[in-house]
Amino acid sequence: MYIIPAIDILNKKVVRLREGDYEQVTEYDVTLEEMIEKYQSHGTDFIHVIDLNGAKNDFSNQQYLFDVIRKTEMQVQYGGGIRSIDKVKELIDAGIHRVIVGTQAITNPNFLKDLSKEICGKDKCSDQVVVAIDVLDEVIKYSGWMESSPIKLMDYVDKCLQLGFFRFLCTDINKDGKLGGAGIELYQKLLDQSPFIKLIASGGVSSMKDIEQLSKIKVEACVVGKAIYEGHISIEEIQNWNLKSLISI
Repeated sequence: MYIIPAIDILNKKVVRLREGDYEQVTEYDVTLEEMIEKYQSHGTDFIHVIDLNGAKNDFSNQQYLFDVIRKTEMQVQYGGGIRSIDKVKELIDAGIHRVIVGTQAITNPNFLKDLSKEICGKDKCSDQVVVAIDVLDEVIKYSGWMESSPIKLMDYVDKCLQLGFFRFLCTDINKDGKLGGAGIELYQKLLDQSPFIKLIASGGVSSMKDIEQLSKIKVEACVVGKAIYEGHISIEEIQNWNLKSLISI
């Protein structure tokens, strides 16, 4: 298992939300460019960037983010406001390592099917497309976590698997931004149901002890954000962990 540092952007500022609530925002006195440089200088070559404006259909950040990302040699896992297959293609062609799809995959019943046909063989889908599953009490949320889906969690995972999508970014909203520990129970349930998925855990990681617990249940990776900004996990600890993991990303 490896650690992916997260950088969430709202109104061009580095922030973290609590439980996905746009009214509970913590802003950090650092720019996206500075965070990327900091990670890169400490040997990290993979980051997770989310456009929180884009997640709620406000694309005012998008050009800024694209301009910054194009300048970096780091591998970027990118999400927020990706609403079309053309946008997925554009991002991949621009060098984005992994594209996260969420809201459109839930609200448009043909989106994942068409995406699979357009750009994916089964292996390629797993490598380049990440399906976001944002979960609150086993209910899938979308549109910046403001809407609820009637689709059952496990049914949705099964649908994605049938279309060739194997990598999932699962955020436990109950845990997100609280530094209260990761959603081990939720991730274990997903892996028990579908042991061959590549699962990226997100939400609540507060210490290296949480990282160790996630490693034990065999998630592929975990996203860490607030714990870094608040000084609970150092960039050096992330670097050392990822070096020891011996996993190619």
